[in-house]
Amino acid sequence: MITMAERQGLILVNTGNGKGKTTAALGMGMRAWGQGFKVLVLQFIKGNWKYGELQAAERMGPDFVIRQMGEGFVKNCSEDEKIQHQNAAAEALQAAGCEMTSGNWDMIILDEINYAIKFGIVSLDAVLELIKIKPSSLHLVLTGRDVRPEIIEIADLVTEMKEIKHPYKKGIKAQKGIEF
Repeated sequence: MITMAERQGLILVNTGNGKGKTTAALGMGMRAWGQGFKVLVLQFIKGNWKYGELQAAERMGPDFVIRQMGEGFVKNCSEDEKIQHQNAAAEALQAAGCEMTSGNWDMIILDEINYAIKFGIVSLDAVLELIKIKPSSLHLVLTGRDVRPEIIEIADLVTEMKEIKHPYKKGIKAQKGIEF
């Protein structure tokens, strides 16, 4: 059994245009939780929506926490809305930095942070600076489409989800228990 002192925290990235980036990260978080790890999920885009994973996390107790810190979807927002998104993302980045160095967590998932970089609500430089302060034993997971090459370079594991087929293209709406 690896002790906390021996554990080498990894930087893991789930990206790509396919479904399942957050779901895979949550699955990894659940696996870690099952091994006695404390897991924190900070959601940079999602906010004020009742996803099934929120209810599951509540049942898992204080060692698996999801915080929705975003203002919702960013694409095609007005300049005023973008400022609200940027303010929320700045707060999420600050929370991430505090939580990463708190020693309270074994794994932190920064959900949709790559998407936040893509749409300019957080800067790449701010995220790279955040990654630099990661304690050596902490596992850090970043999700979202269009991961930047600079993040790929420093990551230990990068997985690309590739869409082959999606029911939305046949006009099937998002399904409870599948998409949310």
